[in-house]
Order: sequence, then C-alpha cells, then structure tokens
Amino acid sequence: MSVKKRIVIGMTGATGAVYGQRILEVLRELGGYETHLIVSTAGFINVHHELGLKRSEILALADVSHDVNDVAASIASGAFKTEGMIVAPCSMKTLGSIAHGLSDNLIARAADVTLKERRRLVIMPRETPLNLAHIRNMASVAEMGGIVFPPMPAFYGKSKTLAELVDESVGRVLGLLGIEAELFAPWEGLRG
Repeated sequence: MSVKKRIVIGMTGATGAVYGQRILEVLRELGGYETHLIVSTAGFINVHHELGLKRSEILALADVSHDVNDVAASIASGAFKTEGMIVAPCSMKTLGSIAHGLSDNLIARAADVTLKERRRLVIMPRETPLNLAHIRNMASVAEMGGIVFPPMPAFYGKSKTLAELVDESVGRVLGLLGIEAELFAPWEGLRG
C-alpha cells in the first residue's frame, strides 16, 4: 500500500479563488496526494462570487477539509507530516498574520507549522498596488523560508485562454513543491 503525500491548501478572501480550485483539481488528477483544505470565511464568499461554487462543492475537491477556526486540527501540529503548504489566494490579512507568526486561525497556524518544521510554504498573495506593509510582510515570509509567488502571468508562453494562464501559475507553484504537473511549456529560449 503506497502512502499518499499530504499537501495543505489554504484559500482566503483575496481574489483568485480559481488558483486554489485548480490546485485541488490537479492534485486529484495526478493521484498520490492527500489534500487538506482550509477556507477562510471570506474565502467561501469569494469562492461563491468568483467561481459560483457552494461551500460543499469547493470542500468536495479536497480529501480532508478543516474549519478555519479549528486550531486543534491535525495540521496545526508539526508532528503531522506534510510535504508543504500552498496559500492560494493569499489575502494581505493572512500574509500579515503569517509574517508576524500570529497563528490567529488555522490557515496562519498551519503556515507557521510549515515554516517552523522547515517544510515548503508557497503563498500566492493577491493585491495591487502594494503598500509598504505588504512588501515588508512578503519580505518577512521570504526571510523565514517561505516562497512568495504572486500570480503574475508569463506571456512568453503565448497562452490563448485564461485557463491556460491559470495553469501556468499553478504548474509553477506545484513545481516548487516538487510536483511535476506538466501544465505549461517551460521556457527554452528563443529559437531563431
């Protein structure tokens, strides 16, 4: 019996719920991964607004779902082994909480655990323009070992649809956790 690799996914109220949705879909398609999902209260509002999904529909994409207020959940402990965590999308509120180690909800606590256990944390912050607090909080997360991956599309791949642009970012984020999803063609230089 093969053991599935555990990946924690946090979804907050920032715009870009499609990133979290697509990460869950791809991990399910790939197989071999056990996904643990936490959606904030504002995250559920955004999932409904941007994707037209009900709470039950987004939760059904994960193997295990956790209440954002359950700071006693399995994923709140470093003893619960995971491959890492992705926060997609990551609001500036959640970014600030992670940057300052507040652990004020399960998303921030799971991120804190990921960092303290020296596991891979990738956040996809969504806000523009950025103020100095946002920039400093991103720097703080990076200094602690987290990876800050704002979902900025790469146009050199000549994506033709929004779904292709989303897949390019999702593929790159999953690659940071060592997961090869083959969702986009990597840059190989210009050919004459």
